[in-house]
Amino acid sequence: MHEQLLYPAIGVTLCYAFVNGFHDGGNVIATIICSRSMRPVTALALAAVVEFIGPLVLGTAVARTMAGSILNPELLERLSPTSVYLLAIGGVGAAIIWKLPTWYLGIPASGSHALISGLVGAGYLAMGTEGIDVGKVLKGVVAPMVLSPVIGLILGFLVFAAIRSLFERAARGVGRLFASVQKPTMLFLAASHGSNDAQKSMGVIAMILAAGTGEMHGNLFIPEWAVVGCAAALAVGLAAGGWRMVKSVGSGICRLEPVHSFASQFAAASIVMAASLMGGPVSTSQVVASSVMGVGAARRVSSVRWSAAGNFAYAWLLTVPVSAALGASLFWCLTHTVGR
Repeated sequence: MHEQLLYPAIGVTLCYAFVNGFHDGGNVIATIICSRSMRPVTALALAAVVEFIGPLVLGTAVARTMAGSILNPELLERLSPTSVYLLAIGGVGAAIIWKLPTWYLGIPASGSHALISGLVGAGYLAMGTEGIDVGKVLKGVVAPMVLSPVIGLILGFLVFAAIRSLFERAARGVGRLFASVQKPTMLFLAASHGSNDAQKSMGVIAMILAAGTGEMHGNLFIPEWAVVGCAAALAVGLAAGGWRMVKSVGSGICRLEPVHSFASQFAAASIVMAASLMGGPVSTSQVVASSVMGVGAARRVSSVRWSAAGNFAYAWLLTVPVSAALGASLFWCLTHTVGR
């Protein structure tokens, strides 16, 4: 039975990477399109290419965090391969189920929160409370995800405030300068997002491949095909359906001109890249949205549509309990049907 479930477990994880691409990838190109600094098709094509390249060159620190800092390795080693595969399918499947309706509604919900919560829910049902490595989850996973949108809001505010101070007396044509310089920052953001988000799927695949080996500790092996496959799935997902988030993030929070787009992109890319290099899984959708709020607030507090920001916050808060419950429910259902 466990050999028959290996490939479905890997397949579901690659599907999550694809869904994450068309859900969260739109955040990467949202501001540059809505500020009219780049044609939509061009932005989408360039972002998709760089999203693929990012995971190939920026290491696997986040993947190793995902593989070894959520579920207790000692208890995972005691599970049968079948149980590990069903746990992965349940946890990842929960994230996919949550991502699809939020994508349809144009809400930038966190794929990172959904995936980790889904795995925690399934892991709790499979191994009990001891199966969740609470200390590592709080330090290596929860802290980066909670702090990153706060830092995004603050850094977006500070970056735009600094730009406004430096260019306060500049000619109006300076907007063309920011229309140009935000293009490389968009690519920087795409590489950062590709690296951080593709690695989450890589970490789950590493856990799946280690099932039944008794070697869940340390740096789990991540084969090259998993790196390329997750990167490709994320990039194809962005190319296939990244448009819904463009309107929500690019124009739903506040009106953006090239200078505002540059400030938010620079702030968001800096945060996501730093998190990727340090192994912290963060939500790019949260970071981008919060940085746009920070830029808007620095411009004028009333320019931010705080009602839209409130809707985003509700979705972010609901993600954790809903995804955890879905992960536990799917694992239970699979265990009592397929697992038998």
